[in-house]
Amino acid sequence: MNGERQQDDEQPDERDQLERLAAFLRAHASVLALTGAGMSTASGIPGYRDEDGVRRGRQPVQGPEFRRSDAVRRRYWARSLVGWPTLEQAAPNAGHMALAQLEQGGYLGALVTQNVDGLHQRAGSRRLIELHGNIHDVVCLDCGARHARAGIQQRLVRDNPGLAGASARALPDGDAELEPAALEHFRVPDCAQCGGVLQPDVVFFGDNIPPQRSADALQLMHEADALLVVGSSLMVFSGYRFCRLAAESGKPVVALNIGKTRADDLLAFKVEAGAQHMLPRLVELLS
Repeated sequence: MNGERQQDDEQPDERDQLERLAAFLRAHASVLALTGAGMSTASGIPGYRDEDGVRRGRQPVQGPEFRRSDAVRRRYWARSLVGWPTLEQAAPNAGHMALAQLEQGGYLGALVTQNVDGLHQRAGSRRLIELHGNIHDVVCLDCGARHARAGIQQRLVRDNPGLAGASARALPDGDAELEPAALEHFRVPDCAQCGGVLQPDVVFFGDNIPPQRSADALQLMHEADALLVVGSSLMVFSGYRFCRLAAESGKPVVALNIGKTRADDLLAFKVEAGAQHMLPRLVELLS
């Protein structure tokens, strides 16, 4: 793998980068794609980190705190009420569509995403694992009933008209930069079946990926003979571990990502460009 690394500091032009990516995909029969937040920024969904991999803003809600504290749940749902429309209205961008085309063309064996926005499914990716869940689903922690997040939004707007329509800067995963002055009267949605506590069906920070889902994703890495990382800084271990596993098995790892990644020292090479720009051209080159 080291022999594939770029030997000088000069950046190749875009055509050379495309040719290198195409050669990588042609050379491996089963490539696993791993995507992150940078995949969806062109769809209008903000990312968590800057180009140096540093997290922006305050720490996200932690799962144990959400389940333990009424106050944390009120804050989460209030911000989500305002931030949800940005995520709900987001559509797959050209990068999502291109990854689905690469799968259909046999250049990708499967896709694992760290994103919870559901855009890969909508773009047509089929052999897909959403590692951290899907925020369009909500689950009752008491009875297990599942609810559509869009329906929960209707209830939030109805029950909290003072916040409905409030303006705030969008943050990742349907959050918003909003700190309501008083939340004691905010009505948190509960389960329509049992009145229990509702949580988005996602892996919050501080929580573990469900064991079977983790095992299924790792099995895809075991089956693959190469790894393509798209739009991820890999600063979260749940994504970085795929790079470590690939490298330890002698499987090449390539990244299409703007900025630093945690796995830079493991990469065969990296292309610093936006997925929505580069991937459709890659599909065209491979056609």
